[in-house]
Amino acid sequence: MWVGKKVVVTGAGGFIGSHLVEALVAAGASVTAVVRYNSGSLIGNLAFLDRRAREAVRIVSGNVEDSDFMYRTIEGQEIVLHLAALIAIPYSYEAPRSYVRANIEGTLNVLEAARRYDVARVVHTSTSEVYGTALRVPIDETHPLQGQSPYSASKIAADKLAESYFRSFETPVVTLRPFNTFGPRQSARAFIPTIISQALERDEIRLGSLTPERDMTFVSDTVAGFMAAALTPDIVGMTINLGTGETHTVGWFAKQLLSLMGVTKPIVQEEQRMRPNLSEVRRLVSDNTLAREKMNWAPKVALDDGLRRAIEFVRANPGLFRSDGYVR
Repeated sequence: MWVGKKVVVTGAGGFIGSHLVEALVAAGASVTAVVRYNSGSLIGNLAFLDRRAREAVRIVSGNVEDSDFMYRTIEGQEIVLHLAALIAIPYSYEAPRSYVRANIEGTLNVLEAARRYDVARVVHTSTSEVYGTALRVPIDETHPLQGQSPYSASKIAADKLAESYFRSFETPVVTLRPFNTFGPRQSARAFIPTIISQALERDEIRLGSLTPERDMTFVSDTVAGFMAAALTPDIVGMTINLGTGETHTVGWFAKQLLSLMGVTKPIVQEEQRMRPNLSEVRRLVSDNTLAREKMNWAPKVALDDGLRRAIEFVRANPGLFRSDGYVR
């Protein structure tokens, strides 16, 4: 079904984006991978693709905040998978305007280009953070949206822009709302690689709050959800959760990872890693009924198997992870 399809992936150098590009190439798609311009011509996590896959991808450097660049990139394409965003919550406290520009204006540029060139499908990436702390569980797509950080507020705005383009212009948008994704290539900005890298290098594990509950999906399952959302008929205009429906605390994950690694180290809370009290999202657990019913999607990778793969990646790439400080 993918052979020869012209697909643009924004945020292609990121954690999920690079895995998505890899899967699309393997499926036979003609992929244009958008990475943020930098003077070193770095391509982020696309560097982990094997040589044959990299050679099959058209990599373009630019910025989703530049509408002219997005027009040129999307013209003539069939499907746009929009993952480009600023996502680090702690940095959104420091630079909220950057999140407005990247996440809201960038999404607007993608949507307007897709509208101008009659793209067949846009898959817009949301986040479970837009729900804030769960008011009811499991969280379905009708749960109220709560902007508990500048990051989540910017994503709520982007989601509503996507909805407005569907309602106003019939732009064929599907919004995917992944709960927390983990796996190889994820940076130390996220808590699972942070725990692993510290367990390998430090005498103790230093984290923020240990009590928030998170619903973790392995990256290959999230990628499968994106690919399903791009091709499944009769879901245009919908917002669809991707998650396992299983939740554990950050402290539980720390203990589980240490157990899988065969090490015993103290776990301590560090004040600078704590979110402001009213900004912390206490509990996230997905209702994935809509994904199952509409896209025939379900997570396949067992949690411990995914954690072992994440451990293997960090062990194999120690130079990518700083264990001696706090990565925002």
